[in-house]
Amino acid sequence: MPISTDSTDQLKEKCGVFGIIGRKSDSHTGLEAARMTFYGLWALQHRGQESSGIVSSDGKDLHRHAAQGLVATVYREEDLEQLPGSLAIGHNRYSTSGGADDCFNQPFIDRKHKIALAHNGNLPDTTKLESFLKERKVDLEKLNDSSTMVAAITCYMDDGLDMPAAIKKAWPLFTGAFSIVAMDATRLVAFRDECGIRPLSIGTLDDAYVVASETCAFDTIGAEHLRDVEPGELVVIDKNGIKSEQIVKSNLKLDIFEMIYFARPDSLLQGKRVDMVRQELGRNMAREFPIKADVVVPVPESGIPAAIGYSQESGIHFEMALIKNRYIHRTFIRPTKQLRDRDLKMKLNPIIDLLEGQRVIVVDDSIVRGTTMRRLVSMIFEAGAKEVHLLISSPPFRYPDFYGINTPKQTELMAAYMTVSEMRESVGATSLHFLSFDGMIKATGLPASSFNVSCFNGEYPISIGKQAQEIVELKPGGKLPQADFTPVELANTRTT
Repeated sequence: MPISTDSTDQLKEKCGVFGIIGRKSDSHTGLEAARMTFYGLWALQHRGQESSGIVSSDGKDLHRHAAQGLVATVYREEDLEQLPGSLAIGHNRYSTSGGADDCFNQPFIDRKHKIALAHNGNLPDTTKLESFLKERKVDLEKLNDSSTMVAAITCYMDDGLDMPAAIKKAWPLFTGAFSIVAMDATRLVAFRDECGIRPLSIGTLDDAYVVASETCAFDTIGAEHLRDVEPGELVVIDKNGIKSEQIVKSNLKLDIFEMIYFARPDSLLQGKRVDMVRQELGRNMAREFPIKADVVVPVPESGIPAAIGYSQESGIHFEMALIKNRYIHRTFIRPTKQLRDRDLKMKLNPIIDLLEGQRVIVVDDSIVRGTTMRRLVSMIFEAGAKEVHLLISSPPFRYPDFYGINTPKQTELMAAYMTVSEMRESVGATSLHFLSFDGMIKATGLPASSFNVSCFNGEYPISIGKQAQEIVELKPGGKLPQADFTPVELANTRTT
């Protein structure tokens, strides 16, 4: 994805969830659930960098620690020591609903009912949920979509249901994307929306079961991947093992951007190694767009596998000619006006010797607003490149996401109102090519029907409620309807 410190040009990661439970009944089995959760969240850091939290159970009471920041800074040794027990859940957050206030840090905990919940995804339509809670006299002022789910579940627990039964009862109120781990004092629960838009998997570790957003978390702690939580499935794990119930019929629509960008390359999604899929995206680009060039250069880290695939298929030399500063994390400090055009170099720096005088193919996974890509292309030309051919390993991004990716308004998405030719001129590249839809799907080895591709075609598999009014059929190359900026402003690029 675009890598500027200007966060407005990025597709933000969603969230990462993790849960673990010992198979033995007492809490003194030697399994330090909170510590294992810490390592699991470390592996899932790419899915959320605003806050992190862990809730553990000692078999009777729940214990919680959560704060804003990265996993490495949120937890100290003394924090983990205050999270006893062989059952825990954890969460890394990027806010898509409710803002970045501390009160929205997850996992959410309800001490009255002794339950906790961590949510990956987003509910774009909360009409039924809010109506139900208002009938139950629940104050919605400080609740976001995730905390309203907890409120609905506890309402049914007040009616006498236990947590799994209350989740099942509240399920029809949840309209949107959710891959969730939850817990009470003795049970770990995992459930996923009917389309499985966000990933969720189950693993085993010695005398424990593990649930995580991605299988890379299993690798980190030495667990083995058992299976995925099925779309529409409710899984309950206790000392007696796993119980499963299909609450609603499965209609798999995994977000295609998990394959293209969000998931870690070493994770498995639907049985496919993500890195291998991304390399195949690159090979398909080489077949679709054979370009005469001297070097293939990825935008790190997201463009590396596809660039490798393009290089292998085309025979053009691969070079890491853009070096990423791996110690730069998300920043909320805006650069001064004088530095704004130079902030890209905080994260990337070109190796001039590898670019000077070369015809360069640059590979990335998507273009959102285009502002970062314009600066990147300009930087490569300034390093002495003769040509810069920009290849994108997905189709044009024309529609916003409502299921957990914090995308700009549709009128701010470059591909929504510009033709590819206009986009090329705007970013200043010698040529610009997007992988075809069929080429993208073919690279996954799975049918198109198993993916949510709404960002490309505007077809949303789960209701987005009133937000559907925001979607219009923009015609690339036509008039831009009331955008925050104009194509003229975007076209302020260097010519080659």
